[in-house]
Amino acid sequence: MNLTQTTWKHMEAAMNPSEEIDNLIAKNHDWRGATLAKLRKIILTVDPKIIEDWKWMGSPIWSLGGIICVGNIFKNKVKLVFPDGAAISDTDKLFNAGLAGNKWRAIDFSESDQVQEGKIAALVRAAISNNQSKAKK
Repeated sequence: MNLTQTTWKHMEAAMNPSEEIDNLIAKNHDWRGATLAKLRKIILTVDPKIIEDWKWMGSPIWSLGGIICVGNIFKNKVKLVFPDGAAISDTDKLFNAGLAGNKWRAIDFSESDQVQEGKIAALVRAAISNNQSKAKK
């Protein structure tokens, strides 16, 4: 490893989760980065106690009383995964991936999809409520 690689590795290790997410968005300067940035803003606006984290080989995670959702950028989509999505009421029918399983649900966004702020916020609130109800048991 040369000096530049060593310096870069040190800088990456020094970043906090919010900086890691900023970096991921900046590296994807097309519609995918813009979509993740918009989703992030919506999620963080729902409750000021939501915590951002960076886990699982480079994924943004938002939690409050447990994981709310995980964001991922792929070649042709942005995926927002709700690990306990099957237990969450999705009255707006936003979930379009992972529907056959009994645990997680996801929303896959393509370039032409519109992020529906109010509906995403409602889903995040439902996930938080689900986390809180599990904690009371």
